Amino acid sequence: MSKTPNDTRRRLLGAMAVAPLLGPALTQSALAQSAMAQSPQAQPATRIIPSGREALPLVGLGSWITFNVGNDPVARDASADVMRAFFQAGGRLIDSSPMYGSAQDVIGYALKKIGRPPNLFAADKVWIAGEDEGRMQMDASRRLWGIPRFDLMQVHNLLSWQMHLPTLFAMKAAGQLRYVGITTSHGRRHGELEQIMSSQPIDFVQLTYNLHDREAEQRLLPLALERGIAIIVNRPFQQGNLLERLARRRLPSWAAEIDCTSWAQFALKFIISHPAVTCAIPATTRVDHVRENMGTATGRLPDPALRARMAAAYAGR
Repeated sequence: MSKTPNDTRRRLLGAMAVAPLLGPALTQSALAQSAMAQSPQAQPATRIIPSGREALPLVGLGSWITFNVGNDPVARDASADVMRAFFQAGGRLIDSSPMYGSAQDVIGYALKKIGRPPNLFAADKVWIAGEDEGRMQMDASRRLWGIPRFDLMQVHNLLSWQMHLPTLFAMKAAGQLRYVGITTSHGRRHGELEQIMSSQPIDFVQLTYNLHDREAEQRLLPLALERGIAIIVNRPFQQGNLLERLARRRLPSWAAEIDCTSWAQFALKFIISHPAVTCAIPATTRVDHVRENMGTATGRLPDPALRARMAAAYAGR
């Protein structure tokens, strides 16, 4: 996690193409029912949060590594510029965690600098053992962001979830947050996550899903559709590794059929076209990249047949 991101994504623009073959749950009708909307002003397409009937843009903004810039004034202002461009492009959901170093403080700085947008959807995590410690950590996170409450609070990487979920449900009932979630990363602990999704009244799950890491398709994404749980997708580019692997390939000419101009958009469209996915959260330090990412949600999305073609292209077939 100390790895520095290679944010020269032009190098990464030769990346990805692909998608798993969809099962019966992922039919064309399911895609049509996913509540995606696009306005003449090129606002990003959205999908409904099942438990809240509220629409979120299909592309959000992550903060792991990219916003962990400490007190560097130039880097902090660059992060504010990224966030400003994100909101200007119609973005809403920003995700962070106490695990992400100075990211929360940088988000708070940026929100103050640009003027906190009223449509901000603030998502954070609790990442500590102990009930009282969890409450104190969440309050500290809220103060770093400079907001009255979080929209979504998630148990980070399932740490002490048996202890934290009752606290989060009580906070939700008291109006101290709006949604409750749980997260995992790197494809770990899917069995335990499935048990939680099946037994707990959570609103969100955050997990890893991309052209290369597709295990979630087998059970977790269909289960989210069955249970009415929103899905946030982290690591859509595998920290850029996925795009680097495909950097020498030529983007297929048929990518124009879904308005893709780069491998990064190709990779994101594969993710957000899955009907279980509510929002993907790529992270970046560059304004041009955040605009490119947000542009992914303003054009046509692949249907199941084209998703299968994307998956085959990624696999080199």
